Amino acid sequence: MFELLFDPMFRVPFVTGLLLAPLAAIVGVYLRLRGEWLAALAYAQIAAVGGLLAVMVHGPVMLGAVLGAGAVAVGKGLLRRAGNDHFAVLMVVGWGLAVELASLSAHGEMLGHSLIDGQLYFVGHTQLLFTISVLLIGVLSFRWLSRRLLLARFFPDTFSGNNQADWPHHLVFDVLAVTTVAVATTTFGVMAAFALTLVPAWIAWGLARGWKMTLIVAASLALGIYVMAFVAAILLDQPFGPVLAILLGIASGLRLLASR
Repeated sequence: MFELLFDPMFRVPFVTGLLLAPLAAIVGVYLRLRGEWLAALAYAQIAAVGGLLAVMVHGPVMLGAVLGAGAVAVGKGLLRRAGNDHFAVLMVVGWGLAVELASLSAHGEMLGHSLIDGQLYFVGHTQLLFTISVLLIGVLSFRWLSRRLLLARFFPDTFSGNNQADWPHHLVFDVLAVTTVAVATTTFGVMAAFALTLVPAWIAWGLARGWKMTLIVAASLALGIYVMAFVAAILLDQPFGPVLAILLGIASGLRLLASR
């Protein structure tokens, strides 16, 4: 097992996912706090569209994914209140656009399959450096964001009552969430990125006691299941994304059994 994890061929992809998985799970906890758990799938689907557009103009896939999802976040910010209904519509439209763009580009179909299947093993040093940057920004941002997002959720009149603007922390979190999901999409695949933001957060939300413990449980679950999926996918010679999704599904089933 350890030989597989640190084999030179798989070292960069493994470390990239190892850093990204817990960050995606923590972002998922905050999305659930805000009642926007479906946003991750909408962002992931639009990130795929951005990546395909980047291929058509011979640009970097990851940059296109981040810009595409970022445009959605800006549009969301213009709405008075963006709920899961809006994200569901974005998800449907994003899927349609992704399929159409894949059919129009010479390499689009191959990239489309890669984004859906989650070909983590082709991740290179560029994705690793981008992931490290996002992780550092996330660690620094959450120290400032956490208290404000909790106040906005449980005491929504706090900022208006104290004549303070609440849009800065919402904007910072949206940018961080979009960037994390976009990078996760180009690394893990659309559904695997969504599953990493959804499932560990959902399990931790039901099992943990206290906010800090919820974050720790979600990040630990994402990290452990990611490692198991990475090894299993290599041993079974299967695409990474579906294996990760299956293991997360099994963890969800165990969570349901434990709560009965």
